[in-house]
Amino acid sequence: MWRGLEYDGLERLRLEEGGMVRASSVVDSARGRYAYELTAERNWTFRRLQLEALAGERTLTIAFDGKGGWEVDGVQRLDLSDAIDIDLAITPFTNSLPIRRLDLAIDDEADITVAYVSFPDLEVTVDEQRYTRLDEDLYLYESLDSDFSREIQVDLDGLVVDYPGLFERL
Repeated sequence: MWRGLEYDGLERLRLEEGGMVRASSVVDSARGRYAYELTAERNWTFRRLQLEALAGERTLTIAFDGKGGWEVDGVQRLDLSDAIDIDLAITPFTNSLPIRRLDLAIDDEADITVAYVSFPDLEVTVDEQRYTRLDEDLYLYESLDSDFSREIQVDLDGLVVDYPGLFERL
């Protein structure tokens, strides 16, 4: 469970690891109420997202074939072809995807391209990011197209414990 700090909220996530990584969650937030199911490969490479605005306004389906092919609501998105990860602005969970997938050593960094989903409009755009591992449980997240950065504390499983100003785990 995480508490939203910037936009008051609460997220309840269920995570299963096996042949695939499966996450299901409900987010109650000042931005709205959403439910999502996310699937990733065992190495935490994103594959599919099904998201629903629980007020019934909209659903969003995003699929990635692992080879640069992205579809958003069944429409091919060539602008996302360099992306590997997905980043949902409403949850800290999607930070765990690159953290786990990259498996950086301390002091290593990686620049990544993500499919970024903003809320409440559910717009999907390209976003350039950098992750730097500072310590066993600490990463520096940087947005490469803005001055936004945060040191994110994670647990031994790479799940966010503290994302200053945005989320904290309960």
